[in-house]
Amino acid sequence: MAVLPTADLGIMADHLSAHEGVLQKLRAYQKAVTNQQLRNIMRLQENIMQSHVWVMLALINPENNNYVEVPPLQDLATNYPSNPENNEKNSDNKWIALEVRNTANNMSSTNFNSALMMQNPNVIHAHIEMALQQHQIMKMYDEFIESMGWKFIPHATAQEQLNTYFHFQHQFQHLYS
Repeated sequence: MAVLPTADLGIMADHLSAHEGVLQKLRAYQKAVTNQQLRNIMRLQENIMQSHVWVMLALINPENNNYVEVPPLQDLATNYPSNPENNEKNSDNKWIALEVRNTANNMSSTNFNSALMMQNPNVIHAHIEMALQQHQIMKMYDEFIESMGWKFIPHATAQEQLNTYFHFQHQFQHLYS
């Protein structure tokens, strides 16, 4: 691989530090959760994060001349034993699920925004793939949180939507006249 642009190297150095903290958090939280389904998603996220570390190390290594690919999500999934009796719905599981969902969301956003600032095509592509994987994990947490009844999404009324529509239709009407 050619020598990386300084921006790419700096961003990945920052990401690697963040990954160290997130990996430690995921490991600690896995010991605290009692819901097996939540623990399995967290294990998958941990596997993904470890994979992303190895990808970034390969990208940073100046002796590596190969194109670096992010392993597909299905290659990182492991079938863990599932115990239906161990799927309780306690408050620790709730706050941990909300926190790790937020972590996946932040990691996805960070990877995507970083890709927009990077210059090396391999580094850019890898970070877009990492962003998509974190987004998929976030969706898994969303489904889990919803299945537990912990999700609340406020909805606008039809009248509020109409008022908003008419406001902006009027604002932009002169552009299309």
